[in-house]
Amino acid sequence: MAKEAAIQSLPVGKGSLWKKYLADWSLIWSVPLFLLALWIYFAQTNQLNQLFPKPEELITTTIRFIKDGTLAANLQISAARAFGGLAIGGSIGFVLGIATGLYRRADQILNTPIQMIKSVPRLAILPLILVWFGIGETSKIILIALSTFFPIYLNTFHGIRSIEAGLLEMGHIYGLTRWEMFKDIIFPGALPSVMIGFRQSLGGTWLILIVAETVAAKSGIGYMATNAREYMMMDVIVLSMIMYALLGSISDLLAVQLTKQLLRWNPNYRR
Repeated sequence: MAKEAAIQSLPVGKGSLWKKYLADWSLIWSVPLFLLALWIYFAQTNQLNQLFPKPEELITTTIRFIKDGTLAANLQISAARAFGGLAIGGSIGFVLGIATGLYRRADQILNTPIQMIKSVPRLAILPLILVWFGIGETSKIILIALSTFFPIYLNTFHGIRSIEAGLLEMGHIYGLTRWEMFKDIIFPGALPSVMIGFRQSLGGTWLILIVAETVAAKSGIGYMATNAREYMMMDVIVLSMIMYALLGSISDLLAVQLTKQLLRWNPNYRR
């Protein structure tokens, strides 16, 4: 047993590390690659629906959009809207989550109106936002901010209220100030829950962005898809779907890496 433990404790070589990364990425992309293989197979055997583009058509359209700058311009606009709304909604949700989590009085005052707004569907609020703010960038960012606010708010509130009472008592025994208590005990303890809320908000950002850009927009990936629908350009519609999927996957992957960095002190996030 001691020999086996010693072998397991030896540092992993670069070759083994690369094999591990390759195996991980193979598993991560196994389902998308399988679906891609099915798509190519149905296209080659002429079993593909006439309304669905072939892979070579999509590749041609993608290259054309890259060369004329259409894809880059719309990606930049969509990303700016998404992260702008996420920054505003997430920041407000984080601050209010801390306030209601730390102070009972703030919870009593703010919780009821926040829950009332949360119960209203975003699509029901959309007409009101359009009337108030028009079809410009402001309405889209506000809609995204509303959707990203609640996951971060609720998870921040839950993370703070879930701190073990023993840790707080220990902080009082050691004579920590309120700021030191928050910095060294409350915030680190709530951070795993906060990051879960961040990932949920990040995923919701792209979903609500699709709605915002297909209903009232003159640019962006959603507008590109809506405009293509009018002319039955299925290759452009599928390209837009793929762009949304890639943006969501890449942003979630970055959020996972950020979570691991922020929580590297936690043994559960070292794997």
